[in-house]
Amino acid sequence: MTEVIYFISGVVIGLALVLIYVLRLKKQILIFDEQIQLLEQEKQIVVDFMHNMVEAIGEGVQRAELFQRIVRAAVLSTGSLSACVYEKKEVNLLKGVAIEGLFPPQKEIPTEKSSLRNVETRSKLIEDVLRSEEIPMGHGVIGAVAQSGRGAFIRDATHDPRIYQHEDPALKVESMMVAPIQFRNKLLGVIAVANPSDGLEFTDTDFSLIESLAEQAGMAIHNSDVMNLRIERNKLDLDLTLASNVQQLMLPRKFQNISNFDIDTRFIPTQRVSGDFYDVIDLGDGKLGVAIADVSGKGIPASLIMAICQTNLRHYARQCEAPSEVFKLLNKELSQEMRKDMFITLIYGVFDSKKEEFTYARAGHEQPIVIHSKEFLEDCSVELLESKGMALGMVPSELFNGIIEDKTIPFKKEDCLILYTDGLTETSNNEDIEYSNKRLAEHGRVLGSRSAKDINDAILQRLRQYAGKQNHADDLTLITVKRK
Repeated sequence: MTEVIYFISGVVIGLALVLIYVLRLKKQILIFDEQIQLLEQEKQIVVDFMHNMVEAIGEGVQRAELFQRIVRAAVLSTGSLSACVYEKKEVNLLKGVAIEGLFPPQKEIPTEKSSLRNVETRSKLIEDVLRSEEIPMGHGVIGAVAQSGRGAFIRDATHDPRIYQHEDPALKVESMMVAPIQFRNKLLGVIAVANPSDGLEFTDTDFSLIESLAEQAGMAIHNSDVMNLRIERNKLDLDLTLASNVQQLMLPRKFQNISNFDIDTRFIPTQRVSGDFYDVIDLGDGKLGVAIADVSGKGIPASLIMAICQTNLRHYARQCEAPSEVFKLLNKELSQEMRKDMFITLIYGVFDSKKEEFTYARAGHEQPIVIHSKEFLEDCSVELLESKGMALGMVPSELFNGIIEDKTIPFKKEDCLILYTDGLTETSNNEDIEYSNKRLAEHGRVLGSRSAKDINDAILQRLRQYAGKQNHADDLTLITVKRK
């Protein structure tokens, strides 16, 4: 009988132990299920946040809007009362750029304004304070997180010396989470979340969530910056393409309707828009105006001055017979339009078929080259044309007008004029020796019997051979005019 009792007692104790084990296991399973649910919730929040960020980037929103979406997502996902994103603005400074709710500023609010009771006015005041405050790296909890690159979870913030506590109960910090916003260890900003809406403390799950959101925010901000940079570059590319097309339209290319002259032009900019320009103007009565110019600098500023100069040149060329008079009017006009560090070198001349002459003025530009035909001489002769003058826009009109002068030379049948910019003559070879106008003149003398197109083709071919692997460092323009 005793043995039966012991046996039954043992069975009961064993069943009790099994029951306790089962209950504990069930509890652990419940806890595990709860943790899985929390992880799934966190995962879904992060996925939704990433989706929101991708949409924002696709919409091309700017950084300010992106930061605002980040701070709003932080508040909604953690159930907090307020949050703020501080952006790294300078080497050692952080500045509030996006605020949600009444986030407590990390400095004292001006006394005369701290007692405001109007909710809307008070909220605007706090936002203004947050946007104006600058937090040095390492200062307070915000600066410490920025400096270390590690998040801070402060369950009970009421006595933390790193957090400024305001007398206003609505701005008192009970619990706070702060996480760095980084991309590849580069600090972009800091996100801070304050006070759960249920009045309790933040949990480890909340902190894990904020760190995950901050990590995804860093990637989103980087991608947004890259996307916006590409958009701006595409806009600039489009603007430059349009500017280049307009510039190309302003440069004449076809000269079939100009009698008595064989003309060929070449225009090779180093960028899509250029500071070089040329023009050929039919002045009627057997007269032909030709010009070539080089604006100091490159790119858009030079191209704008080029357009202004060319427009005025065409206008004044039809008003004045003498090239020097055209230059005087141009210098007066352009001196008002140009920056002090800019100038234009220019040659403008007029061919007179009836008088068989070429009259020109030179405003500091490369010397024109004239090849006199061997029809009237034993062999072709070459002349580098001289004349006095200064670049446009460098000196006042009274000084410029006293220097500029006209020169006239014979220009008979089969004679040839070569105009060029310094992008041609200053092209260097592998030994860093410039091509020079003397080499150009010698090549022109040998080529003088050919057509204008053939002359330009041969000059550019020899220039490429001379330069070898060296690239053109400057815009290059070449004009050849031959009397038929």
